[in-house]
Amino acid sequence: MLSVQGLGVRLGGLAILRALSLEIPTGSIVGLVGRNGAGKTTTLRSVMGLVPVESGNVVLDNRDIVRLPPFERGRLGIGYMPEDRRLIGSLTVKDNLLVPAWGQGRQDADERWDAVAALLPELVPLGRRLASALSGGQQKLVALGRALFCAHSLLLLDEPMEGVSPALSARMAEVVRAFQATKPGLAVLVAESDINRVRLLTDRITTIERGEVVPGA
Repeated sequence: MLSVQGLGVRLGGLAILRALSLEIPTGSIVGLVGRNGAGKTTTLRSVMGLVPVESGNVVLDNRDIVRLPPFERGRLGIGYMPEDRRLIGSLTVKDNLLVPAWGQGRQDADERWDAVAALLPELVPLGRRLASALSGGQQKLVALGRALFCAHSLLLLDEPMEGVSPALSARMAEVVRAFQATKPGLAVLVAESDINRVRLLTDRITTIERGEVVPGA
């Protein structure tokens, strides 16, 4: 379970998150919906430890992780798909997925690749291609695969379906649901600006405006 309580974040002197609180129960998929600039990306980056948190707590499975560095959070089984994909263009598709396991010194990298490839067989023929040579849609699939590669307790998806076709959006939603079925305790938080895209995954939706959750929305 992920519990975010009273999260405050300031960037460049501006308040981006204002005492934001939300909960993602074990085994659930929750959508975080808001307009561009509402604070969706900052919320996910705060959970991942990629922006400084001024106040509040981030609790994962009863452990406050708000002061842990990002690589330690990764060790706890958090998978993160950033909005801009953040692939390493000079590495192959397969190596992009393996990098987190190498960085954490894990011995099960090949097994994890096989598991992700079973869910996303589209990645197999791309395995030896450089990430920089892929189309935008293909890069989205690679970024999703890398997030699944790491996720065991929590999966964070930032605008996963933005800029892709309806067919690919539906495919990505199918993969996420299939992945969660293999890990029944996995909590999923997906940020999107389009509520219709979120509904491909879940009807459990939280709305964010100006860095705050909108009560009852």
